[in-house]
Amino acid sequence: MTLFALSFLLVYALMHLLVWQGMRPLMPTERRRRVTLAVWGVLMILAPVVTRLLERSDCDSAARATAWIGYLWMGFLWLAFALCTAQGLWNGAVRLGGRCWPTLRNWQLVGRRPALLVVAIVAIAGSWAFYEARQVRVETVPLSVAVLPAGMQQLRIVQVSDLHLGLINREWLLGEVVKHIRQLQPDLLVVTGDLLDAQRNHLEMLVTPWQQLTPPLGKFAVIGNHEVYAGRSNALEYLQNAGFRVLLNELVTVAGIQVAGVTDPAWGARPGDSATLSLGAPGRLTLLLKHRPWVEPSTVGQFTLQLSGHAHRGQLFPFNILTGLAYPMQDGLYPLGGSSWLYTSRGTGTWGPPMRLFAPPELTLIELTADHTR
Repeated sequence: MTLFALSFLLVYALMHLLVWQGMRPLMPTERRRRVTLAVWGVLMILAPVVTRLLERSDCDSAARATAWIGYLWMGFLWLAFALCTAQGLWNGAVRLGGRCWPTLRNWQLVGRRPALLVVAIVAIAGSWAFYEARQVRVETVPLSVAVLPAGMQQLRIVQVSDLHLGLINREWLLGEVVKHIRQLQPDLLVVTGDLLDAQRNHLEMLVTPWQQLTPPLGKFAVIGNHEVYAGRSNALEYLQNAGFRVLLNELVTVAGIQVAGVTDPAWGARPGDSATLSLGAPGRLTLLLKHRPWVEPSTVGQFTLQLSGHAHRGQLFPFNILTGLAYPMQDGLYPLGGSSWLYTSRGTGTWGPPMRLFAPPELTLIELTADHTR
């Protein structure tokens, strides 16, 4: 963890330096003001680490205030970093081309005007991203499957993923989520990891809303990487108190539906997905709850629908380009062959910056019906 923190601080510091370089035409000439800006930059680089230290010391109010300031800054800085990087790449290409075509040198984006344009775009895009992160939408996914339990015409499943309850995402967001779920009236409620993002036991007031949800076929959850960071016993206690059956590489059958759940690799050594799925009977409707949208090729055909999350579709454009490299199936419904499907949620909450740009938060309603043509 120490190595991760040091690596994060180094990368984050380099991002600040690149933005500082891009904003140089707008920097004050007075030494005192420049020093003040530099000190602010150092404080913001350290803010995520300070937030976690305050949280571990049970300084919840201070941790929450630091989190809001530091993570909002991180979101705006990411947008500025992306634009300054694009500007640098453009200027580099223009300089290179200018060696052959000198007139191209006039197309460089330098000086105050490009810097002011970056500031304006960041302010507008960042403000929209903050607003967008609070507009939870319901994504309805109709899907015909080979088999449903006898006598069942339709199965309504609500998926919640990556809510990240903690210092920033708290009562208001949870209240909105629970309100939507009540309106959707699912038969089955599933959580596909990262419900928590808190490292201390200050989540008691966030338990009751979940207890008020009683879908007829139950509530199931699997562990994501952030449950591990929150503390294993802390996460399990919260989920169980909230009324969820936590599946730790297990498969259970409810009303003829097989629900399998596997732990995230961050949890530690675990059997493969195939070993968990082999606990069930073939030819039945089988749901696989798995935090990360990776599919083990050997399991295709062993499950009907894998439900995942984790990638947030990048959360803040253009980070989705990077997450897409690690998780090519990071958003939406994907046919896998062998009567198996994957659905990856964009996530319901936010991690880090309380902002989303071109990756709106979602609750997912999956409506399964039997395909009688098969």
